Amino acid sequence: MEVNVATRGFAALAQETRLEAFRLLVRRGTRGMAAGEIARAVNVPQNTMSSHLATLVNAGLLESRREGRSIIYAVHLDGTQALLTFLLEDCCQGQPEACISLLDAVLPGCCPAESA
Repeated sequence: MEVNVATRGFAALAQETRLEAFRLLVRRGTRGMAAGEIARAVNVPQNTMSSHLATLVNAGLLESRREGRSIIYAVHLDGTQALLTFLLEDCCQGQPEACISLLDAVLPGCCPAESA
């Protein structure tokens, strides 16, 4: 990932409403939520939320799909993974064992304890 692409992702998340909406959609996974539901959950007018969601889509962090009359927004797993990888790709100078506590905090249970 190029620095300018990563910067766009971080800039999108640097606004409180967008960060709250993104975290809500991360919890929902690929099911996503309708734009109106997101606006109500975050307590923001729907037209304002639509603008925030468009920013997150343009940053590659969300994707949208139409279901009937609703637009459903969901976390874009590839874009989110790319941003996290960019942030952590050289973590701990090639000593992955030093990063286990960080990874376990982000993804509890992902790193099995070393056998004694």
